[in-house]
Amino acid sequence: MLAAVLTWAGLLAGAAGCTTDATGGVGLGGLGKRAPQEVIKVTPDDGSKGVDPEQPLLVRLTGGRLESVKVVKEQDAQETPVSGQISADGLRWEPDEHGLALAARYSVDVVALDGHGRRAARHTTFTTRVPEERFIGYVTPENRSTVGTGMIVSLEFNREIENRAAVERAVHVTARPPVEIRPHWFGKGRLDFRPKEYWKPGTQVTVSLKLRDVEGAPGVYGLQYKTFSFTVGRHQVSTVDAAKHTMDVRRDGELLATVPITAGAPKTTTYNGRMVVTEMLEVTRMNGATVGFTDDDGKGEYDIPDVPHAMRLTRSGTFLHGNYWADDVFGRENVSHGCVGLRDVKGGGSDTPAGWFFDRSLIGDVVEVVNSKDKKVAPDNGLGGWNMSWKAWKAGSAVK
Repeated sequence: MLAAVLTWAGLLAGAAGCTTDATGGVGLGGLGKRAPQEVIKVTPDDGSKGVDPEQPLLVRLTGGRLESVKVVKEQDAQETPVSGQISADGLRWEPDEHGLALAARYSVDVVALDGHGRRAARHTTFTTRVPEERFIGYVTPENRSTVGTGMIVSLEFNREIENRAAVERAVHVTARPPVEIRPHWFGKGRLDFRPKEYWKPGTQVTVSLKLRDVEGAPGVYGLQYKTFSFTVGRHQVSTVDAAKHTMDVRRDGELLATVPITAGAPKTTTYNGRMVVTEMLEVTRMNGATVGFTDDDGKGEYDIPDVPHAMRLTRSGTFLHGNYWADDVFGRENVSHGCVGLRDVKGGGSDTPAGWFFDRSLIGDVVEVVNSKDKKVAPDNGLGGWNMSWKAWKAGSAVK
């Protein structure tokens, strides 16, 4: 494919949000003076752990109307949609079936409209109870998914693992065609696997969890005995040059496009290094207060209810996302709070730079930032393990 240079008119700027919301939506239908969590209410609360399976799952709106509610249950790397209904008045959503699954992780994505059709969004997650004498690992990526070549297999455990060697021996990651794959522990709660270099396109990866009855900590035994797999898709790496304010998008070695961007401002720079797309949201809310960007009154420096085409790059809140609320700096200067911004329109457009890139991206794609006046992203901040040398990576195994 011939390389192209994208030259859309209009420029991105402004106080770009750099984290998804942890408290709620913004005002709808004249409710702008209310606290964010009073507008879009999700039960159980965002970030809750050990939720009782009998606790109800409910989405409520104090004004306006629910446009969409998407709930997904993740269990043993298998994602299952949770069906439900929006009430006739548009203020309430409930699942079709009562009760939650044990040892599962749920994500809830809500989009609401006010009387003028303006959107606000909320993204929350919670996990349900695991029996006290058991442990499980929440697995990335999803079973039967197709991912980018930068995907790292990651297991996050619901409690600290004391006997890391025993747990490591009970997890097997293999590939076809064969390639050396090695583990690395981040503390006592996370175990990642990757090859020396990016996966080759077309690789079939199988993850086998033989954790059942393995003692991970005194008196605490594994619950899972599962096998799942995923496929590696095409190879896409995008290089963000913070000094030039551009992003080169390369697929299978060929330049698809050079896209103007804005990166972190001088006081809120963007991390350097290789980051992996771990989450893709059509629309989400971003509030500066969730990452410490607050004014003198303790309120977020920015609070954007409907950021389009948001792609998570780090756990700490670095996103590559669309921007519709400012202009005249796109491709010219860096003004964000640490995110990488691309021009977009309100509601998200398919023919904008952000929409174009979102539609051509996969979970597991790599975005590398260079020439930013910041440190390199930490290897455990998202799937940042590609920033470690192979020697250092292998040294993180508990099996000597």
